[in-house]
Amino acid sequence: MKTDHHIYFATCPRGLEGVLADELKAIGAVSLAPTDGGIGFTGDLAVCYRANLESRIATRILMQVGQGSYRSEDDLYRAAFALPWPDWFALERTFMVKVTAVKCPLKSLEFVTLRIKDAVCDKFREREGQRPYIDTKQPDMRVHVYLTAEEYRFYLDTSGASLFQRGQRKVSVEAPLRENLAAGILKLSGWQPGMPLLDPMCGSGTFLLEAAMIALDMAPGAQRGFAFQKISSYDAALWNSLRQQALDRVKPVDFMEIYGSDHDPKAVRAAKQNLEEAGLLEAVWLAQKEFTELQAPADSGVLVANPPYGVRIGEDATLAALYPKMGETLKRNFAGWSAYFLTSDLRLPKLMRLAPSKRTPLFNGPLECRLFEIKMVAGSNR
Repeated sequence: MKTDHHIYFATCPRGLEGVLADELKAIGAVSLAPTDGGIGFTGDLAVCYRANLESRIATRILMQVGQGSYRSEDDLYRAAFALPWPDWFALERTFMVKVTAVKCPLKSLEFVTLRIKDAVCDKFREREGQRPYIDTKQPDMRVHVYLTAEEYRFYLDTSGASLFQRGQRKVSVEAPLRENLAAGILKLSGWQPGMPLLDPMCGSGTFLLEAAMIALDMAPGAQRGFAFQKISSYDAALWNSLRQQALDRVKPVDFMEIYGSDHDPKAVRAAKQNLEEAGLLEAVWLAQKEFTELQAPADSGVLVANPPYGVRIGEDATLAALYPKMGETLKRNFAGWSAYFLTSDLRLPKLMRLAPSKRTPLFNGPLECRLFEIKMVAGSNR
């Protein structure tokens, strides 16, 4: 792992590959290869460090360390044993192996995982006389293995904890939105700092936190550690310089025309605490309000919301009664605004009696959702 170019793979929530590609291009990644759930790219160590530091959309940045074809578990053992694992991380580091597969002909992925783990340990035993310890909860190093019907790829995870764990959100409410999905939706909505933004169902404040960080030009990874700091080729001077540059460009905290509200006082308290802990409370206006009581805070802007999904029995009827009222509020008070709703409830636009101009498929964890874009045209809905 010298400082020349490597092949990397950035994973992301499905549906956000396009906006992730834009981000990676902006930090100097080349040879971008989009696929379902991520983007392959090449770059030097600086690109790897910046992707971890700057990406709001990626879940992990994986560095490819091997690839080839296989037919059996033994082929995978031999391929893993042939790689110089002790050159990449020290014996004292704990590690784990995670295998994902598409159309893999082998019977048991658990057995494959075990064989690859054995190969890494055996390579250390051959070179160092001892084997490293396994830790499946919080390992220092993660080895990711991706299998197709005939090919394997081995990766070292350079991120550690998932990149959506910014270290910002301390308090959570039920079913919180992941930070990178929220950042991706803000990007898809076309919202830019300086434009009024409203989240009328703010929950613990994920959209508000992400928008405030974007508006103040805060790098999402500036306050956390990464797995690349435990890889043998770690260049501390390079990392410290990139991180310092990111910290130096952060704007002073000021009101950024970001508005948040929720009908639930518990949610508003959680959002307030999260914004306060992140030092971002002054950038945002926050209130406890019913959706139907809302007035637009400006003549035009972007409204984003992640309404409740009605997963529990009996909630469906409550939501069916709420949606028409939401639609009325939008028509009455939000002419000139663009509204974006992320939901798995596909009845939403119809029950709101509003026609979406776009329906973008997105996944919130395993849940297939749609991001509905509804343009509230000034004058026509009054």
